[in-house]
Amino acid sequence: MKNTMKLVALLLVAALALFTMSAAVAEEAGAVPLDKEAFDALVNGGDVADDATIAASAWATAVKERGTLRVGGVRTAFLFSQLDETDDSIRGFDAGLYQLLAKYILGDASAYEITQVDSSTRESVLQSDQVDAVFATYSITPARQEVISFAGPYYTSRQAILVAASNEDIAGVDDLAGKNVATQAGSTGPSILAEYAPEANVQEFSSDTEACEALKLGRVDAYVTDGTLQMSSVIKNPDAFKLAGPEFGPDDNYGIGLPKDSDGVAFVNAFLQKLIDDGTWEQLWHITLGDRTGVAEAPAAPTIG
Repeated sequence: MKNTMKLVALLLVAALALFTMSAAVAEEAGAVPLDKEAFDALVNGGDVADDATIAASAWATAVKERGTLRVGGVRTAFLFSQLDETDDSIRGFDAGLYQLLAKYILGDASAYEITQVDSSTRESVLQSDQVDAVFATYSITPARQEVISFAGPYYTSRQAILVAASNEDIAGVDDLAGKNVATQAGSTGPSILAEYAPEANVQEFSSDTEACEALKLGRVDAYVTDGTLQMSSVIKNPDAFKLAGPEFGPDDNYGIGLPKDSDGVAFVNAFLQKLIDDGTWEQLWHITLGDRTGVAEAPAAPTIG
């Protein structure tokens, strides 16, 4: 009897695991695909710096002499740096930038190697000279600037409103008054909502997953958090969610981490400004973010430096 009960329990666990995995696959299958051909054409068609430009920077010269751009990054950031196992390529907004940088310095967009980083290792890999630069939706903060330097910002995120795809009542932050609005506990969301939507009925959840589930089930009318997370939710669940209105709240500036006081800051800033001026930044935004989330108009590029 006991063995039978154990077998039933094991079968139930296996069935639950299979259901969960199937649901994840189905969700992933619904995602708006990235245009690989357009992405690859953009990064491979990037400009190449002349010898004088490289020679003027000790940081760029070291990369050139090594023949590889060493990047601290990730492979699982759905919109920014995602590994495609079908062709072993990494694509996304961050990935496009470091591949364009590799092309600019080395003449080859594929001349890079990735060291996996997370929030606890991004500074240390720079301090120990394991990488030349960190591209990882890396927010510029005073505390981080004490131990490393940043180029950029190259992208600015703010708070975004996620609603059900069928929702026609909420078109911006002003429409949150009187609505049940989810946000993440321990994030800046509660204080930002208190300032920008003081009449909203705020409900705090412990994770992005829980907040999205509450929205999907209709327990809340909207979910407010960082725009980067929200865009990922939209492309993974295009039939369930959409973004409502423009982003709002204070800027969260993403920078490119570099060794402390490196002259690579000036080099990379000039590179970023070139991408903005010639329209490459906007093209990359459309391919990796705008086209995948149904947002037609690109935001203004951030001010570099």
